[in-house]
Amino acid sequence: MKSVNICVVGTGYVGLVTGACLASVGHRVVCVDSDKSKIALLKKGKMPIYEPGLEEVVSRAVKAKKLFFSTSIPDAINHQGHRVEAVFIAVGTPPRSDGSADLSFVEKVAEQVAEHMTGYTVIAEKSTVPVETGEWVHKTVTRFAAPGVEFDIVSNPEFLREGSAVGDFLHPDRVVVGTNSKRAAELMKLIYAPLKCPILITDVKSSELIKHASNSFLAAKISFINAVANICERTGANVEDVAKGMGMDKRIGASFLKAGIGFGGFCFPKDLEAFYWISRQKGYDFDMLRAVKEINEDQKRWVVRRAEEELWNLGGKTVALLGLAFKPETDDMRFAPSIDIVAALKERGAKIKVYDPVAMPNARKLLGGVTFCKNAQECMKDADCLVIVTEWAEFKNLDLEKVRALLRHPIVVDGRNIFEPARMRALGFAYKSVGRQ
Repeated sequence: MKSVNICVVGTGYVGLVTGACLASVGHRVVCVDSDKSKIALLKKGKMPIYEPGLEEVVSRAVKAKKLFFSTSIPDAINHQGHRVEAVFIAVGTPPRSDGSADLSFVEKVAEQVAEHMTGYTVIAEKSTVPVETGEWVHKTVTRFAAPGVEFDIVSNPEFLREGSAVGDFLHPDRVVVGTNSKRAAELMKLIYAPLKCPILITDVKSSELIKHASNSFLAAKISFINAVANICERTGANVEDVAKGMGMDKRIGASFLKAGIGFGGFCFPKDLEAFYWISRQKGYDFDMLRAVKEINEDQKRWVVRRAEEELWNLGGKTVALLGLAFKPETDDMRFAPSIDIVAALKERGAKIKVYDPVAMPNARKLLGGVTFCKNAQECMKDADCLVIVTEWAEFKNLDLEKVRALLRHPIVVDGRNIFEPARMRALGFAYKSVGRQ
């Protein structure tokens, strides 16, 4: 296999996983980030983010002299005499207050790459960006590139799930490449050849839309089953059986039909908002996306409603929250449901104790006025109510008799349906779960 010289700009979840995995399959990769402390950590072999398996992949690639780190785009583009052939832009595209994406980081990277590239370069959008961003990147590079230096702009969206990102990258369902250039398409095929997966070649705009459409559709599946769960609670049906019956239909599939307290993380909420903003900008009111968001927001309030059903007034009561990250196997607190749940409980005067296996450092930056506990047992001790927010394996394996003994009142609000209702009732718990009796 021919090795390609690659630069990845940005060492967040997407950039670092992309760079490390591309290096692990034989390419020469330089990961760049303007955050000097982050690069210093990586050069010491320490990870700036929590992602299972990533540290091992990085370590092996560094030892093989396939993966390097830098704080300088000019250095990365001509690193140790190796001219870069492809640049992946994997910087943040945070949401603005109106739901649109802030693309200023993408623009700055495009400028710097243009100023320092010395030969034909494929510049790939790896960050999630709105449709038509490729046109702006092309204009920017054209303005700043030296005369005669050729380049192509490619859209190459990521489909990584935090907590399983390494496996998702190395064993993908598909790779999407948006380009109108046969030369760029061939280079991208070469880069991804080791993954031995289907590669969809399309135009740039279609590729950009695929990412937003995919995430919005998955968010819609989650909100749909949560809406169904509300009907189940009102009729006595079991949402897990309903979801199983739906998922057995090959046209629907079982994935993302898990009822709970809603989705979080950086991708789904941000991409949903951005796609809705894009549709309005183009004169189409995509009302369905607004409904998806409203259902998701209401699921967070479900926790408070269920706690009040058992405790009546929450003022002065102690509520224990197990799990803070938006999903297990990550320390990511961005748009985590726990943030809004804590705020709603505090508004009603509740005292809050919290614990998460890995997200505590990030949670301390976001949550004020709560008691951070060193383990689950300390969190539950003398609490009036226990709320399951994130379905970590260690919570699924709790000794429930000990849980009952630790709580002041045996009340559990299970926002992730990790326990069985019949068993919980048999053990003497007042048990509330999503869409189950």
